[in-house]
Amino acid sequence: MTSSPQTLLDKIWDAHRTGIRDDGREIIYMDRNVVHDLHGSHAYAKLEQTHRTVRRPDLTFGVLDHSPATTPGRTDATNPKSLQFAQGMRAGAERYGFRLFDVGDPEQGIAHVIAPELGLVLPGSTYACPDSHACTVGGLGALAFACGTSELEHVLATQTVAMKKPKQMRIWLDGTLRDGVTAKDVILHLIGLIGVAGGRGFMVEYAGDVTRALSVEARFTLCNMTIEFGARTGIVAPDEKTIAYVDGRLLAPQGADRDAALAAWRELYSDPGAVFDREIHVDCSSLTPQVTWGIDQSQVVGIDGVVPDPATADPERAPAIERALAYMGLTPGTPVAGLIVDRVFIGSCTNARIEDLETAAAVVRGRRVAARVRAIVVPGSSGVKREAEKRGLDRVFRDAGFEWHESGCSMCAGANDDLAKPGERSVATSNRNFENRQGPGVRTHLVSPAMAAAAAIAGRIVDVTRPGGWESVNDAAV
Repeated sequence: MTSSPQTLLDKIWDAHRTGIRDDGREIIYMDRNVVHDLHGSHAYAKLEQTHRTVRRPDLTFGVLDHSPATTPGRTDATNPKSLQFAQGMRAGAERYGFRLFDVGDPEQGIAHVIAPELGLVLPGSTYACPDSHACTVGGLGALAFACGTSELEHVLATQTVAMKKPKQMRIWLDGTLRDGVTAKDVILHLIGLIGVAGGRGFMVEYAGDVTRALSVEARFTLCNMTIEFGARTGIVAPDEKTIAYVDGRLLAPQGADRDAALAAWRELYSDPGAVFDREIHVDCSSLTPQVTWGIDQSQVVGIDGVVPDPATADPERAPAIERALAYMGLTPGTPVAGLIVDRVFIGSCTNARIEDLETAAAVVRGRRVAARVRAIVVPGSSGVKREAEKRGLDRVFRDAGFEWHESGCSMCAGANDDLAKPGERSVATSNRNFENRQGPGVRTHLVSPAMAAAAAIAGRIVDVTRPGGWESVNDAAV
């Protein structure tokens, strides 16, 4: 008897299901779990209180990424507020026997950057992390879930997650992207279309010509922001690009295991006729660089767009627009192109991989950061930093007037001292533009790495895809 067609998500879910609880939740085995500094200590304390231990320390990894300082030459004393988190993670690693990527470790970095970079996460595998952007690694064809502190305790103690299976959505990204338009622009545009709750209750598979054309690192960017429209996780079916990316990674299969893994990975796709609960088509052919103007990611327009007027908006959306305008210091009808910039941040688990830094450096090379702007580049991992320095990208950024930092979450999370000043306008490659996210009163605009680099040079938000149209703009008249 022929089995029913399955989605990619079905295949991975079913392969990892170990049972069903009385309350209807299914028990899904986690191949790997990564714990970061802001939640680790709480989970270890809960384990100790309940006299339990880490079930699979060999499949458990810890990272210091949110709280450490990223300034060059950092030590524990650089950001004393982070010391409690570092000490808690070190104590947990020693007590339970798992690998910790500590500050100073050659492989230290942001959890969702080092997980695929080192082969901790592989196509078809499952991954849990107490961070909302765990879905990033779906770009590799993995099924990833964010978990809270209580869920983290459960993962550590049982190596499983208990949850009801979400519905499934397939998003077709159709057409061909224009030169200079990126995965970051695609995902921001998508959130603008369906809203910050448009994916609530769903797992998402990305498909279509645009998705297949993206590099693996760009797919990470796409999946990274799946959580920002409320979905549980996002995934892209692996292909030959994926296999080339994974092959040879530190923890990737080798020898006969490699041959078996490659064969299995090539079977990871949604079968023809597989049924999704919802399907969406998005034509990306006319897409331009996107810029958020407000305080959530759905408040976004193309670079030629203007800030909306609450008076002409849907009455249900008007209050949110008014609040965003007040916080961002904007008036209706203001073009986003030309907004004066104080800070630029290139980094985060969204856009701090080597491909992102190469793209930004290509814009920066031979130019200078505008006098009014403080601009920093924070690689997503120590490995990315080493590779960037090998390619000379650090010199490109430094020569232009950027600060070149150590790896970590930095201004994305605002959990260390990498903060802007109240009232400053910040252009960032990160994933959230919420109120006070990058510091009290800081006004954040989300863009791609190339757009951020151009804003740093011009001192204003500009369209990087228009050669000759932005290079002459500077902040001399500001």
